[in-house]
Amino acid sequence: MSTQTSEQVRPVPTAEWVTIPDLVEDPYPVFARLRAQAPVHWVPAVDRYLVVGYHAAHEVELDADRFTADEAGSLMKRAMGHSMLRKDDPEHAVERQSYGGVLRPRAIKAHWDALFQRNAQAHLQRLRAAGPGADLVAEFAAPYAAENLRQICGFHNATAEDLQRWSQTLIDGTGNYADDPDVWAAAQRSSTEVDTAIDEMLVRLRHEPDHTLLSGLADLPIPLEAVRANLKMTIGGGLNEPRDAIATTLWALLSHPDQLDRVVADRRWADAFEESIRWVAPIGMYPRQATGDTVLDGMAIPGGARLGVHVGAANRDPALFDEPERFDVDRPKVPHLAFGGGSHFCAGAWVARASVVGVALPLLVGELPDLRLDPASPAQVRGWVFRGVTHLPVLWS
Repeated sequence: MSTQTSEQVRPVPTAEWVTIPDLVEDPYPVFARLRAQAPVHWVPAVDRYLVVGYHAAHEVELDADRFTADEAGSLMKRAMGHSMLRKDDPEHAVERQSYGGVLRPRAIKAHWDALFQRNAQAHLQRLRAAGPGADLVAEFAAPYAAENLRQICGFHNATAEDLQRWSQTLIDGTGNYADDPDVWAAAQRSSTEVDTAIDEMLVRLRHEPDHTLLSGLADLPIPLEAVRANLKMTIGGGLNEPRDAIATTLWALLSHPDQLDRVVADRRWADAFEESIRWVAPIGMYPRQATGDTVLDGMAIPGGARLGVHVGAANRDPALFDEPERFDVDRPKVPHLAFGGGSHFCAGAWVARASVVGVALPLLVGELPDLRLDPASPAQVRGWVFRGVTHLPVLWS
């Protein structure tokens, strides 16, 4: 337990006024109101303690002894199986190490950078064919991220469209706090399809190995159920994070043309990317569970409490970030939490940075003259567990 005295410890307030529809539409006003009162709230609508303060979120991430990732009743376990994200070390470390170097910078430079370039050029042509005046998410960001992921994972028996469907339905299951039966049914169908595809590819890749993730897993002594669950987890975050980072970053830059000019002039794509995922974290919330009675940033947390650690809210905490609601590529560098932290730091962070910062953003702005938002069709942004630009109509000359 924290060393704070009983006089310093406060009970966690209840926020009965919070609704899921409000969170889906725009969670940030909700988070600001919550954060002004306390860093943690009990929110009946989502049946968990919602962590919205930066210090509290960071503390949870770094202390697996007090806050386990292996949450009881996990929606992710139901949708995807028991992946490494819902495990603590040492079990988590063993499964994470099984991914080897496939997603690390050396492998990206050796095997995947050229792939990203080819795929980006192909999907740029797709976008051009649909425009000028096209949805950048549907015609570029989503299929580009899906094709990259398909080839990195080694799903030679599936299409990019399969990856998009699998990713969205599995993610919808992971965030199904409304307990919609149709969402569960769609997630189950995709889960079964992924299992079948994995089983087929493991047999093939044992005889015809390559540089893909599935090939590296084919001969390791990892239980099949763990392989399946971890690949489903990878399909979820590995597609939506780069897809949403591309769309959100361009939406932000095109909405702030003065910042876009500075980014282009000085090739500050990395600054734009990092500020974008701070401003709108694609993977907004993850669960944890208190292993016993404890104190979190001055708040009394009962043993067994199920937490929702919202990094999207933490990344807009005014205690850390000046004018946090504003997108600003010149913002002083403060570590954001969009990729998580500690042992669960996102394994795909290097892939996201390489494919988005190194390839997609400079290519789109450089190859589409006078790229701009379509004033007749505003961008659409939705979600709270996972949040991103769902439609981004753009024009170019």
